[in-house]
Amino acid sequence: MKQNRVWLLLFFCNLFWAGNYVFGKYVITMLSPLWLTFARWALALIVLIPLAHLMEKPDWRQVGKQWLPLAVLGLTGVIGYNMFLYSALVYTSATNAALVTALNPGVIVLFSFFLLREKITRVQAAGFVLSLVGVMVVLTRGELMQIFAAEYNRGDLLTLGAVLVWTLYSIIGRRIKGVKPITATAASTVLAVLIMLPFAIAQGVDFTAMDALGITGFFYIVVFPSIFSFVFWNKAVRELGANKAGITLNLIPVITAVISVILGEGITAAQIWGGLLVITGVVLASGVTGMMRERRREASSRL
Repeated sequence: MKQNRVWLLLFFCNLFWAGNYVFGKYVITMLSPLWLTFARWALALIVLIPLAHLMEKPDWRQVGKQWLPLAVLGLTGVIGYNMFLYSALVYTSATNAALVTALNPGVIVLFSFFLLREKITRVQAAGFVLSLVGVMVVLTRGELMQIFAAEYNRGDLLTLGAVLVWTLYSIIGRRIKGVKPITATAASTVLAVLIMLPFAIAQGVDFTAMDALGITGFFYIVVFPSIFSFVFWNKAVRELGANKAGITLNLIPVITAVISVILGEGITAAQIWGGLLVITGVVLASGVTGMMRERRREASSRL
């Protein structure tokens, strides 16, 4: 696959993920976080299971033997992350949620250092601190001196919960061996849907409360960020590697902000400056600068 086509796939991948914040903000007014999470992934399984079977040809019996770690993946990545995120969107803007979740790569690097004993450089540590400052600029609306006195938006705090849960999901995912990514996602989603089923039945749902735009948004969330983004992401990672592909995740808050502005949601100076700090810090914390230096050394050695 040509590299320019891969980068295009990554753009659409992040565009669809950004749309999840924008549509999620609207759909959550008609469906509870539990039902949006449950229905989204239950329907996505119709495509994910055949996709895993066709693309990765797994031995499902062997996959079944890892049901416990896969169930933990389902609890964290499918249930926990989505419940925190959709609950957050009840109280905060799509732009704020996207900016705070942009902290994810830096937090993953930090937790990997403490839990997995992976090395962390001074540049990565500085990047994490910078991105954390950026998030605090967003959370305090630019009034950093109010950091200890401010009454934080409940949605922003719930988004931080989503970041922590996704970090656990990412670290646990690294420990699962012998199960390919699409298969692991499909299997963990099956277990997560089964866990949510009794709670979803007990809570109940009124689909008649959804208007045409809500239904459109719901099916967008099922099809594009749940299926297409995941397929595009895995294709790109195979072609470019996780480090290169990961850089593009910084597009999500930018695209989310642009879409929100187009739809009439204002954007503040604190969101702009805080977002710039977050993205810069994440680039440093993700080790991108070190990777670029390594590439330059490799190129010079070939001259």
